[in-house]
Amino acid sequence: MDLILKYFPDLTDEQRRQFAALWELYAEWNAKINVVSRKDFDQLYLRHVLHSLAIAKVCAFAEGARVLDVGCGGGFPSVPLAILFPGAHFTAVDSIRKKITVVEGVVEGLGLKNLTPRCSRVEALSERFDYVVSRAVTAMPEFVGWVWNKIEKGQRGTLPNGILYLKGGDLAEELALTRRRWTLYDIPRFFEEDFFETKKVVYASK
Repeated sequence: MDLILKYFPDLTDEQRRQFAALWELYAEWNAKINVVSRKDFDQLYLRHVLHSLAIAKVCAFAEGARVLDVGCGGGFPSVPLAILFPGAHFTAVDSIRKKITVVEGVVEGLGLKNLTPRCSRVEALSERFDYVVSRAVTAMPEFVGWVWNKIEKGQRGTLPNGILYLKGGDLAEELALTRRRWTLYDIPRFFEEDFFETKKVVYASK
């Protein structure tokens, strides 16, 4: 929790309560349905919560922004982002039912009103969104194919609507195949921990 306050010191009391509650909620759910690897769990705030919040250092979502988290797993990055941006609305989608069960439990435990979990393939969604966020679910050309036509043009945050994707390593070749223009934000610009050394937020505007 100290790690979150280090980089986001201006949280409201309710946001502090919700971030602090994540540990017990995920511990309880992870004991039933393993969505965070057990060797990783003691690093929950570093590797999952703070990593998710790197997106917030690149783009602040405006009141009423519609954000889709594709392949949300146990709720990353959407759960931490929904806590941080209570005025935006998040839809967290995963095709694996047990992962959505965990997100539903965490959302209920937090009293989080602005996040809707959905068990679905992203291709089956009919709605449109302002932003799509995700964390390394598949190769970028395939991902862009899934989501590009679900993003509306406009600007509902500090960047124009588009994709904000958390990914590590050398991405040049993969991004070139998408035929989109990308901006890469190195996460060590925002967070000093060694874990983020090769990690990036990758952005393309619609």
